Amino acid sequence: MKKSLLCIANLLLLSLPSFSNAASLPDLKGQTIVAVTENAYTPLNFVDPQTGEGIGWEYDAFNEIAKRLNAKVDWQLSSWDTMIQGVKQGQYDVGMDGITINDERKQQVDFSEPYMISEQFMLVRANEDRFSNAKEFAANEDLYFGAQPATTNFYVAVYDVLDGDETNPRISLFETFGASVQALKSGDVDSVLMDSTSARGYMGANPGAFKVVGDALGSEAFGFIFTPGSKLIEPVNAAIKSMQQDGTLDALNQKWFFDYNQ
Repeated sequence: MKKSLLCIANLLLLSLPSFSNAASLPDLKGQTIVAVTENAYTPLNFVDPQTGEGIGWEYDAFNEIAKRLNAKVDWQLSSWDTMIQGVKQGQYDVGMDGITINDERKQQVDFSEPYMISEQFMLVRANEDRFSNAKEFAANEDLYFGAQPATTNFYVAVYDVLDGDETNPRISLFETFGASVQALKSGDVDSVLMDSTSARGYMGANPGAFKVVGDALGSEAFGFIFTPGSKLIEPVNAAIKSMQQDGTLDALNQKWFFDYNQ
């Protein structure tokens, strides 16, 4: 790889302006924030196999945001294909699932400031030797991607690796992101594109099963999504900045991208 997967500066944080201190943050006076995620995007959000509870970077980050804003979090679950619409319609106050900030989604929902930057990589089985980069993958018509519809991973596979045809039969579609990774593990597909944060999480959770090949296929900024015009955006942005300033985000990165499953 051109850039080390372990180089946290390349994949995790934007340089956000500093915020004075936590005492200056808005007070939401105990407001309950209805937050939604999918529990299928290791290590950002997933199910703890020991407890059955949702855990991950985004859980820890948003729970801390709520604490700093004097708010409570009511966690809900939704499938990816209905999450954005649910937030848009006000069914949930905020959504998170490693959601890439882009202009198309901005037409439906509002975004927070980015809380993480991550690059796209090709996750493959550890014993893969038929290709070592995206160009070689594209040239071999016997190779297949696994992807979740309407995600950044799907669109990068279509437009950055293959031929721009969204109905290309070389992309096998799965209902959840986790299902595409299981298909890769079992040999039903040959690669799954994912951001480097998630790739590291799956490699850590499955020692010896996966590896990453090729260079980064671009970068993406993740943000929390809100119902258009939400009054929560400014307070949440302030909390993100305060957590960047005092090292809390760095600590979460260490916990979920380096310490977890080591």
